[in-house]
Amino acid sequence: MTTVLITGANRGLGLALARQYAANGAEVIACCRDPERAEELKNLVVSAANQVRTVQLEVSDEGSIASLKRALGDQPIDIVINNAGINGTPQDQTPERIDPESWLTTLRVNALAPMLIAQALRGNLLRGREKKLVAITSDFGSVSIDWPITTNARERYAYRASKAALNSGMRALSRDWAEDGILVGLLNPGFVRTDMTGPRGAASAASISAEDSARGLISRIGDLTPATSGSFQDYQGKTIPW
Repeated sequence: MTTVLITGANRGLGLALARQYAANGAEVIACCRDPERAEELKNLVVSAANQVRTVQLEVSDEGSIASLKRALGDQPIDIVINNAGINGTPQDQTPERIDPESWLTTLRVNALAPMLIAQALRGNLLRGREKKLVAITSDFGSVSIDWPITTNARERYAYRASKAALNSGMRALSRDWAEDGILVGLLNPGFVRTDMTGPRGAASAASISAEDSARGLISRIGDLTPATSGSFQDYQGKTIPW
């Protein structure tokens, strides 16, 4: 049985990934800040007949990451999906205004936390069969795409910087851990209709449901090989320029 650990599994894309992996017969370790208040996730735990368990994790807290490692011990994990992330506060990341603390918080959650989680769980991945480390990133992290001024990229400077940093860190791990057989996927889920995308992620604006995005991401993760490790792709397998 494949074992998959997913951060930010209480809602949106993370919850959709947990549901689909469980439906496919995987054992799912679903991590989130407050499992007791995650009603949909709790329902999944009940309905999935012992295939899903929850673990408390605040990704921005190094102590919480250490607690996760202690809870897992030496359990083999086949796939680690760093899905948890934040937008940051739009009004604090524009060409006219940058709030330093908001910027640093966004970087800590979106770029630093996945690296720390990867390092903490490296031993678990090495004990797994598939040895796949995945980061849910964004094409907003591309520094070569010229975004039109009509997009909300103009209001997401910290978010864009954090995803570029995430891409750089995970790309480096794909090279440095290759000799251990660890494969790294950097996957853009598309513009998904979730709470995180907010009002602009309403059905009229966002292009894809969480379920459809999760289905594509799971296919890309399944297809991950040494040849594609470290590449920047979307949920449909299209290569994204760095």
